[in-house]
Amino acid sequence: MAVDRRGREMRRHISQIEARRELKRAQEKRRRKDSTVAGIAAAATLALAVLLQAVWFSSDPTAAEIDALEESPGVTETAEPNSANIPDPSIAEGKVFEGTLSTSIGDIGVELDGNVAPQAVAVFSSLAEEGFFEGKTCHRLTTAESMGVLQCGSLNGDGVGDPAYQWGPVENTPADGLYPAGSIAVARGASTDSNGTQFFIVYKDSQIPQNTGGYTIMGSVTSGLDAVQEVAEAGVEGGGEDGAPATPVTIDSLTLQ
Repeated sequence: MAVDRRGREMRRHISQIEARRELKRAQEKRRRKDSTVAGIAAAATLALAVLLQAVWFSSDPTAAEIDALEESPGVTETAEPNSANIPDPSIAEGKVFEGTLSTSIGDIGVELDGNVAPQAVAVFSSLAEEGFFEGKTCHRLTTAESMGVLQCGSLNGDGVGDPAYQWGPVENTPADGLYPAGSIAVARGASTDSNGTQFFIVYKDSQIPQNTGGYTIMGSVTSGLDAVQEVAEAGVEGGGEDGAPATPVTIDSLTLQ
């Protein structure tokens, strides 16, 4: 009888695990849902654009990929509500936060503007207050001719987003795709509600395709941009235009007030 009882308990435990896995798969599938466009040809073009944009901040874009994004149609999406663990934008509305991003390459002065990007600033000011960024790395450097950014803040330092912490919408994105040097923007995945904990510092004027919604510019660097530019000058580890920076960058803290 004891063996049978343990067997039933084990089967029930396995069923619970499978149920949780199925729920997680369903949630992730819902988050990655893409809008459709009329016509088979348009849908195929959009699928390519979404795929390229999804990996834009996790792989090396080629000239052909950039051309494909620039020629593809825009994306219209239905926004999904943020989960309960995402802070409300009201905590940042009408506020400007100033502070310091302390890193292994020196202190970088920052300003986050809740007037133009209240949801993004609410998220990042809350993460800063929780100490989330302590020990996180800047895992990706892009040194392309038309784009120069240093990306930081992934959960495990590998650039993979946290499926349990995604939010939208995209705010304050430039219609012309020009991200001025010193901009601090939010990295995301394929959809405009897949922002997370990652951000990128633009170290030179950069042109980024806007076809799939663009990226939220939530603030700017007020001092220390030269330190990021020095990292860019050292290049990408192993060569190329995109990958881990040859000069490792670790975040000690992000303090805002």
